[in-house]
Parts: sequence; structure tokens; C-alpha cells
Amino acid sequence: MTTEFTHHSALRDAVTKNFEATLQTLTELVAIPSIAWESHDLTQVDRSAEAVAALATKAGFNNVRIERATYTTADGTEKQGMPAVIASRPAAEGYPTILLYAHHDVQPAGDLDLWDTEPFVATRKGDRLYGRGAADDKAGILVHLAALAALNETLGEDFKLGVKLFIEGEEEAGSPSFVSFLNTYREELSADYIVVADSANWRAGVPALTTSLRGVASGDIEVRVGSHAIHSGMFGGPMLDAHTLMAQLIATLHDATGAVAVEGLHRAPEPELEYAEADFRNDSGILDTVPLAGTGSVASRLWTQPAISVIGMDIPSIATSSNTLAVVSRARISTRLAPGDNPENAHRALAEHIKAHAPHGAQANYTAVDSGMPFATEVDADGAQTALDAMRAAWDVEPVQTGMGGSIPFISDLKDVFPQAQILVTGVEDPDTRAHSANESLYIPDFKNAILAEALLLSALGAR
Repeated sequence: MTTEFTHHSALRDAVTKNFEATLQTLTELVAIPSIAWESHDLTQVDRSAEAVAALATKAGFNNVRIERATYTTADGTEKQGMPAVIASRPAAEGYPTILLYAHHDVQPAGDLDLWDTEPFVATRKGDRLYGRGAADDKAGILVHLAALAALNETLGEDFKLGVKLFIEGEEEAGSPSFVSFLNTYREELSADYIVVADSANWRAGVPALTTSLRGVASGDIEVRVGSHAIHSGMFGGPMLDAHTLMAQLIATLHDATGAVAVEGLHRAPEPELEYAEADFRNDSGILDTVPLAGTGSVASRLWTQPAISVIGMDIPSIATSSNTLAVVSRARISTRLAPGDNPENAHRALAEHIKAHAPHGAQANYTAVDSGMPFATEVDADGAQTALDAMRAAWDVEPVQTGMGGSIPFISDLKDVFPQAQILVTGVEDPDTRAHSANESLYIPDFKNAILAEALLLSALGAR
């Protein structure tokens, strides 16, 4: 049954009235280079947390706090995580509670020569706002806060839904203290519904609820052919260098079509939604001369099939190369897992494949580095259906249930710690956002509609 949004017009008016002020607030957040990497100025992450906390207080939250959690690194070192903002407003008796998640840290700007604008100066060009974090994910923070402001203005004391806020400060750095944080503040964050505003829409102007995410299993391959480096002229020929053999080994990870050839990795059913090849080519920038890899629909290759990418290699650069025959080569691969798979299975399958396909008698081994579970939404649950209805009402177009080729490993952590909660993954990005790249931008009309959609969702849940 389609949800009736009693206060649709009033909420739309409230969002519209405050929208320019919301954009200005977003502009101020973008100006804070909150990069949670130790090679950058971490005081800016503190500054960003303080700014978000002030905005949460202004939005009517109670008990606004900046908190950190300690965690143990792989080598056993105790470290303190980045600052996160948590806040709450209690539910009236008998009403549910919703947790709103986003993150206030951002990616580094990267090569400044690739930017058309200053990365930490929000710059409006037509319907897009450019700047690092303008979409990922400071816009997500403002979706939550602006939606709540519209509800406060429209419903006042009649808004009885409990609302909790969790704005993380280290998502772009891998969320190292995330699980520790959830366990430390389990009671403060517990909720019936969780909205994660850190994903993307289908197209500019077409909203999407992300209903599946691939997991991740990354690891390192090492190939060894000798005990020490030697002269390539004196010994090359009878002996192949480790980099050449690494290339041969990496080539076995895919078949002739480009599909993953590692036995044991799971493939999920074909998605109902089609992703046209022309759209993929336009969105990805792949060369016209390069055929798409794999088999099956484009959507399945992105969302419900595994994918393996080489993301790093230890190899001399051309500038520092010499006539040396390398005896050791190392590469890092990132494997994306289809819903229904798990990292433990993937690491085992990869290790067995590497050992079985070691070329020319070389020693080859695989070491697991990172893991993240895939995720699938309970689409028939009331939360997902209400969210889709809210998007339909806000955009006045049919929303899409989309998969996501990328991974958000912390969502499985949320599910583990709060198994009773329905998790809804939304966002404000679109294929032209270029999150993590130069010239990141936010499509402003979708930002406005996302605020309205969340206000409608919260109003509907708060009417139950």
C-alpha cells in the first residue's frame, strides 16, 4: 500500500524556504579540509566535528556530544579513532526510533592541477556545487539536519519519532574504530531504522534506494623466483624475472572474456534493473576501442558478480629502473564480492587459486589484508517501501532499486550490532558527481529533493 504523506505540501514549503541557507551551511562545511589521514592536519577533523555538533544543537537534538573510540591495530597497537558526533531526541512512548548516519571526513584533494575550482571552496556552476565533500558526504549531513529542521518547523510537538544522529569522522580512512565505536555507544545508537546517507542516485533527477552492495576482500600476492637480485644481462633468458611471472599469474584471475576465473567465488541472480552499455561507457569514460569485460548484463557484472582489480604493485618506476632481474614481485588485489558471498570464502578461494597457478615453479602466496561483507536490503519491509514512496513523492518520478558495485563494509557492522534494525541506504551522488576524484560536485536539485524525501520518510515513520 502506498504511503500517504499528510504534510507533503507543508514540508516542501519548509524545505524550499530554508534551502539557500542550507546551501550556505554546506558551503561552510566544505571549507573545512577534514581529511582523517595522519599525513594531513587532523585538527581540521576536530574543527569539522565541532561545526557539525553546533549544527546538530541548532537542529534541536539533545545530548549532542563529540566522542571517540579506541581500537587495536593489526600489530596490536592501541589507537584512538577520529571524532564522531552523536546526538538524540527521544521518541514519544510507543513510537519508533531512527538513526541517521553520514560522515564529516573527506578524501584528500589529490592533484590540484586537475581541479577546475579550489577544492575547499564550494563553487556553484549552474545546477552543480563543486568542492571536496560537497556531495561525499557533507551533503549527507545536511540532508539529515535540514529534513529534521523542516519537520520541527512543520510538526513541532506533533513529531513523535525518536531520532538519533551518528556523524562519523573517519569513513574515508577505512573506519578503523567503527566497530569499537558501535559497541562502546551501542545503547546511544540503537534504533528501529537506520538511514545511511552515503550512496548514489541512479541518474541526476532519478532517485535510488541502494538495495545491494558488493563486499570486499583485498589481499597481497607475492611471487618469488630466487634468493637475491641479479644482473638482467648476465642471467636473463634462462631465468624469468618475478615481475614477468607476476603478470602471468595475474592474467589467470580472468578468462578470455574478462570474467573472473577464480573458482569458488559466488555469483548472485541477475538484477531486474538494466544498465545500458552506452550509459556505462559514458559514466565510466572507458575508451570506445575497449570492449566491456565479462558476460551477463552490465548490471550483473557491476552488482551481482565478483570483480578483481590490481590496485597496487611494488615495482621500480621507469625513472629508477636498472638492469636488475627482480626475484620478488608483490601486488595487491581488490576483490568485490557478490551478495551471498563472504570474505572468508573469498580469501580461501583466492589463496587456493594463487597456489595452483604459480607459473614456472615460482613460489607464490596470497595474504589477506582487508575484508568487508556484502549487503542486501529487505526490500519488502516497511522501511524500504516507505523510503521508496517518499522518493517518489519528492522527485515526482519513479525511484529505482539499484545495486552498487562498490562496498560499504561498515553497513554489515551495523547489521551485526543492531540486527533488529532495518537499514536504508540513500544518497545524493549521481554518475557525474566524481566522488573521490577531482571536480567532485553535487547536483543541487537532487540535494533539495533528498531533503524533502527524508522529511517525508521521517514524518511517515513518526505517524505510526
